[in-house]
Amino acid sequence: MKLLLTSGGVTNGSIRAALVEMLGKTISECRALCIPTAQWGHPMLGPATVRKFITGEPPWHLSSMGWKSVGVLELTALPSIGEERWVPWVREADVLLVDGGEATYLNHWMRESGLADLMPSLPETVWLGMSAGSMVMTPRTGDDFVHWPSAPDDRMLGVVDFSIFPHLDHEDMPENTLGDAENWAADIGVPSYAIDDQTAIKVTDGTIEVISEGHWKAFPA
Repeated sequence: MKLLLTSGGVTNGSIRAALVEMLGKTISECRALCIPTAQWGHPMLGPATVRKFITGEPPWHLSSMGWKSVGVLELTALPSIGEERWVPWVREADVLLVDGGEATYLNHWMRESGLADLMPSLPETVWLGMSAGSMVMTPRTGDDFVHWPSAPDDRMLGVVDFSIFPHLDHEDMPENTLGDAENWAADIGVPSYAIDDQTAIKVTDGTIEVISEGHWKAFPA
């Protein structure tokens, strides 16, 4: 699977160009599936914000980009309907648009639904993550980003070997300063990146490339 791990979605031309390159065709030729699941696990999100993500209202920048088709894949429903139904939906999609919210909750349902097990068989599919939708691919989030009371710990899927501190210096998140990111990185135990909402991390065939019109910082393990 090809990964485009963003903090705030497709927020500028550089990130959009990287996405098109990964897709190998125009956005209008591609079929997308939205995954809103992470929102249900976060105490500050819910039905209204899920609707905004699916319909592409600001500040979400994923579903309203002019895709050939857009569907919704709710991971909490998948275990009850059977793989014979939902696996073909995923295989037919060119891109999975994975929203932010609570990363540990998303990690739980990635595993419970079976989507995590399916991912290795999707080498050409693009995973376009936003915030928690990006963090779920990392080894850990750090305890500061755990908001789901049932989370056993901060471990994620570990598809990549680095962690992500999103929304760097966001005006509505005073706890996301560079100093906060440095403290977080000191405890995370793996290489990591602090990225703002104008930055994305592109991962293809094991190669990592930072795409940015904003600011970011890499931290060694």
